[in-house]
Amino acid sequence: MQNIRSLSELRVGDIGYVEKVNLDDGMKKRLFDLGLVTGTEIQAILQSPTGNPIAYSIRGALIALRKEDTAQIYVSV
Repeated sequence: MQNIRSLSELRVGDIGYVEKVNLDDGMKKRLFDLGLVTGTEIQAILQSPTGNPIAYSIRGALIALRKEDTAQIYVSV
């Protein structure tokens, strides 16, 4: 059984696979251009001291995303 949750719920070290991106078209396109498409493996790598943003490994790149954006990205774990 798949466990679907928002990307913001992943803890450092957790891995998920992109299921759905519910962001406005501009941000969605930027993330798609970076390789964040359905099925992509994504891992939470680093969290800032304040907890926002969080750095994720996506297709070999390290990308920092804000919690308000990651709350709209859904992953299976």
